[in-house]
Amino acid sequence: MGWIQEHMPNAYALGWSGDYGWGVAIWQTVYMTLGAAIIGGIIGLLFGIGLVLTADDGIAPNRTVFQILDKIVSVGRAIPFIIMVVAFSPLTQLIVGTTIGTTAALVPLSLGVFPFYARQVQVALLGVEGGKVEAARSFGATNWDIISDVYLREGRAELIRVSTVTLISLVGLTAMAGAIGAGGLGTTAIVTGYQRFQNDVMWTATIIILLFIVIIQFVGDLLAKHARHN
Repeated sequence: MGWIQEHMPNAYALGWSGDYGWGVAIWQTVYMTLGAAIIGGIIGLLFGIGLVLTADDGIAPNRTVFQILDKIVSVGRAIPFIIMVVAFSPLTQLIVGTTIGTTAALVPLSLGVFPFYARQVQVALLGVEGGKVEAARSFGATNWDIISDVYLREGRAELIRVSTVTLISLVGLTAMAGAIGAGGLGTTAIVTGYQRFQNDVMWTATIIILLFIVIIQFVGDLLAKHARHN
């Protein structure tokens, strides 16, 4: 602690508690990451499954529905996140009542991550062997049985892998959201550190974000490996 106080005085001065402390910044980043992961993940999973089911070679082909889902995902992925924050600010205001803060950031974060995750889910489920799907249908399995017992079960290792990739991307988006007032480590790095010429604060926040990414990657790899063995 003495070394930190001597060589990183600004980072040390922020402390752990308080409105701008490291504990608050870390909690805000975790809150935005997990909140957007749950909301955007559920929407992305539904879209991804829908794309697989309604494709021409899916178990419930529907060209109209597929085209609608595909266009929404493609357009959503094409919009830069910083533009999405501004474009959907009226929706954020309507849902949350404000456009500033960690809870308000959940709206653009969820909208920004779900198209990416939907496409990842689509690719993951398309990797499931078609023969297993046909075998399940020959035994009289319903569409729901095929989704739960074939697609999701057989593709769980790949789904964990793409979920890990999505979470890592989401951490980056929370940092970007923090730079425009959402809070978290992004705000600490840019507003408190960079804009005030406190480089030790900026680099400390950056290192913590990198640690988040390393932990997510490590846990994701372990879970994916365990799923493959099972």
